[in-house]
Amino acid sequence: MSATKVDNEITGRLALITGASGGIGAACARDLALHGVRLALTYSTNQSAVQTLQEELQSRFAGLETSTHQCDIAQEGDLKRLFEEVKAKHGHHPDILFANAGYGKRIPHILDLTLAEWDYTLTCNLRSAFILTQLALPHMLAQTWGRIIYNSSIAAGGTSINGCHYSASKAGIQGLSKNLAAKMGRSGVTFNDIAPAMITGTGMIPSEEDLMGTPGDPRGIPVGRSGRPEECANVVTMVCRTGYMTGQSLLISGGLK
Repeated sequence: MSATKVDNEITGRLALITGASGGIGAACARDLALHGVRLALTYSTNQSAVQTLQEELQSRFAGLETSTHQCDIAQEGDLKRLFEEVKAKHGHHPDILFANAGYGKRIPHILDLTLAEWDYTLTCNLRSAFILTQLALPHMLAQTWGRIIYNSSIAAGGTSINGCHYSASKAGIQGLSKNLAAKMGRSGVTFNDIAPAMITGTGMIPSEEDLMGTPGDPRGIPVGRSGRPEECANVVTMVCRTGYMTGQSLLISGGLK
């Protein structure tokens, strides 16, 4: 039996990054741009931030093809429109999908959770990942090459400064990723998730001050500090460039379990 062709080249590929207006999404855009990846970047409400990022990238990388798109990940219609816009702008659907955008209102105790909050969290984090995957796969399967990366969390294993709603949504993402990796291993498309923990410089955790006195207090992290969005971006790029890796959940936690 002949070996499957190895193709880990990402230069010239098109990446769709949801939630690219700041934090991990913006850091991933910068790192992929370094490797010559074309970019479709989404935002929900912060249009100015993603436009500033686009201007920065176009200034740093002459000729880099980028686009920005407004999208509410809780709305199926918005996600479908997003893919139509990406194809109209770039000529095809993405080769790389980083399903990064998510939602997590910090409500630690189950008795303080409303059903509406539970449903909205699962809609934003898990349902949107499912829809994005369905939309992205036909193009990837047709060319027998694709990379799908989900932004999960250490919370998927139960460790969290947030509540059970958030943990359940992130555990669902990991299950989705591992199932697809096992079933579609020979398709040329890989499925992995990154599982960050205590990453500051993000909308959820702006600074280490926001972690003091919580289970994510930097004083209790083995490396003694919080993580940075750029460190998550390093891992996302590595996954894009490593077709032999699929079905993995990559914990970026400074040693937290």
